[in-house]
Amino acid sequence: MSFRDVHARRLERERLRRAQARRRRVAAAAALAVVVLLAAGLAIASGGGGSSGSKQAASKKPAGASHAASGTTAHGATVAAKGTGVPGNATVPILMYHVINPPPAGAPFPSLYVPADEFAQQMDALKSAGWHAVTMDQLRANWTRGVPLGPGKPVVITFDNGYTSQYTNALPVLKRLGWVGVENIQLLGLPPSQGGLTEQQVRGLLAAGWELDTQGMTHADLIRLDAAGLQYEIVHARRLLQRRYGAAVNWFCYPSGHYDSTVIGAVRAAGFVGSTTVVPGWAARANDPYRLPRLRVVGGTSGPALLAQIASTEHAQTPPPSYGGGSA
Repeated sequence: MSFRDVHARRLERERLRRAQARRRRVAAAAALAVVVLLAAGLAIASGGGGSSGSKQAASKKPAGASHAASGTTAHGATVAAKGTGVPGNATVPILMYHVINPPPAGAPFPSLYVPADEFAQQMDALKSAGWHAVTMDQLRANWTRGVPLGPGKPVVITFDNGYTSQYTNALPVLKRLGWVGVENIQLLGLPPSQGGLTEQQVRGLLAAGWELDTQGMTHADLIRLDAAGLQYEIVHARRLLQRRYGAAVNWFCYPSGHYDSTVIGAVRAAGFVGSTTVVPGWAARANDPYRLPRLRVVGGTSGPALLAQIASTEHAQTPPPSYGGGSA
């Protein structure tokens, strides 16, 4: 083989080696480009960049952020509103209503009937005086986590027993004001034919943001019941309502306001966080949560008279260890 042939082969081998090296560099560059593109796609999909990622990141708000002021969802479910972490000291009147209608002839307790127009005047008077309605759960959120109840002066508006007029007459008034109520329902003894709320109406209250609590199954005198009776009236009532409506049902309302240490123990054991009485006064964090006072609003009370009633009971006596009087 001549020198010329040897040199030509060397040149060919060198050319091939360089060509292979170029192909390897191109392949490596292409692989790197694929990796970069994949990484960019993953970043966008996870919200790490681009306008769609920003929108997704913005939509990830803390639980309850959109209802921080109200403490409830549109369906009445409690949400964890943001608090200061320091227990609050809100002192709040809790109003007690029954039937929002004129009393029929022969009604055994006519004072428990407040006509719809009278109720509207009372609510308007509260609004004009700077009050606004909150729920029991919101009140507890203030006492435990410092969740604010403002602006303005908070008041809780409760409705006992579960009369249909609370849905037909009270709900529209509160809805007009942007307020909510608390329904202390009893499950038996007030069927629709006798003026009791239907399941559909209860769901309507919840959809409007109302809180659902209970007076038990039958409005029985709890201090006269044995352990089995208390289990039925308190534990069974709460579980039934929770299953039926998906509500928390955190508060118990003593039927006719009757309670003693045994009843309080049964309510506490059932998982309720507190209870309301019929003893006049304002509710404060210093109160025993299972003996919170309320103000009964009776028929014939004008708006100014209600404001005077609220003012006159701010420093009323704390509810006693037991109570067995009254008939509301």
